Amino acid sequence: MCKDYVYDKDIEQIAKEEQGEALKLQASTSTEVSHQQCSVPGLGEKFPTWETTKPELELLGHNPRRRRITSSFTIGLRGLINLGNTCFMNCIVQALTHTPILRDFFLSDRHRCEMPSPELCLVCEMSSLFRELYSGNPSPHVPYKLLHLVWIHARHLAGYRQQDAHEFLIAALDVLHRHCKGDDVGKAASNPNHCNCIIDQIFTGGLQSDVTCQACHGVSTTIDPCWDISLDLPGSCTSFWPMSPGRESSVNGESHIPGITTLTDCLRRFTRPEHLGSSAKIKCGSCQSYQESTKQLTMNKLPVVACFHFKRFEHSAKQRRKITTYISFPLELDMTPFMASSKESRMNGQLQLPTNSGNNENKYSLFAVVNHQGTLESGHYTSFIRHHKDQWFKCDDAVITKASIKDVLDSEGYLLFYHKQVLEHESEKVKEMNTQAY
Repeated sequence: MCKDYVYDKDIEQIAKEEQGEALKLQASTSTEVSHQQCSVPGLGEKFPTWETTKPELELLGHNPRRRRITSSFTIGLRGLINLGNTCFMNCIVQALTHTPILRDFFLSDRHRCEMPSPELCLVCEMSSLFRELYSGNPSPHVPYKLLHLVWIHARHLAGYRQQDAHEFLIAALDVLHRHCKGDDVGKAASNPNHCNCIIDQIFTGGLQSDVTCQACHGVSTTIDPCWDISLDLPGSCTSFWPMSPGRESSVNGESHIPGITTLTDCLRRFTRPEHLGSSAKIKCGSCQSYQESTKQLTMNKLPVVACFHFKRFEHSAKQRRKITTYISFPLELDMTPFMASSKESRMNGQLQLPTNSGNNENKYSLFAVVNHQGTLESGHYTSFIRHHKDQWFKCDDAVITKASIKDVLDSEGYLLFYHKQVLEHESEKVKEMNTQAY
């Protein structure tokens, strides 16, 4: 009647009470497992500790390999029930739960809730979701509580209308970031640059903007945090910088096919110098006068996970439409050419790349792709996720099917998720091991 959304708290309370009784029963019937509950905050307080016996230690010593990863390995593959136009949420959840370093964080019970009301903490729910998806249960999971918390903390996403997967991703990262810090509902999140939560450690990069005065050539530099990079596509109302095949076509191993735009092309356009024009004069801090200027964006700091968003949904004064232009993207991506440190190697927007930079710290591997089928008014989201090594699967809500690398690379692409091949602050030996393992 009041247009508010209904959530049955009584049923949830009954479920908690039943779960508590089940844990008591489990503890009373266990003879070999310690009855003492884990008391360390954030280390799974609902679960009893495991105190190993001498025979168990001997067995562990003789069997160092705990679980063999084969082509038939399915732990972590679990469908999500569509709760009514919630495919936009399901595809992002699949991408997040298959983000390697985020998965390791949650499956090791590293989250310590700082929220005054833990039942409203989205990070706690994500922790529960990771346990559900990696439990080995083959039946599809019903993410009703996650949807409820999203409706509470991101009111613009509430309701059963079809929403935008990119908008959901940014909203989810924002709420997770705030809840990691213990921020209650309604409090504004502080600058992610000064946050050390797991979300910002993984997803936050630094976007550098250099504005150069055309009169005195003075440069004004600002660095802003970013969780993703939104890229223009050819065919949009925004003029697209023409790409011509040449020596740049070999960047990131992308073979240049005439008429096919690549992810590297889009990144080159994103980081090219842009003349702001006479109608957008900016007061120069050096010559203290309003002058024409150029603006150039580069990456000052790369995130562990780089997310690229293709602007496929165009909303202009004249029309609303979806851009279906195919964009070629690679399995491995080198971000070195788009770093602020590489700016000096640019001339008039053209990349001057060394033949072999050897900088592995800027190299990424593709691990998830979100796609949108249909029109702007009516469509459906699915995702491809890399389960391990070169094993790819298509996640279509409750249905998960095996996919080939060709299926992934031939898809239209809406959101691309890349993970760093080598993490920073590691010894050269560890770096080599990690690169080979990944």
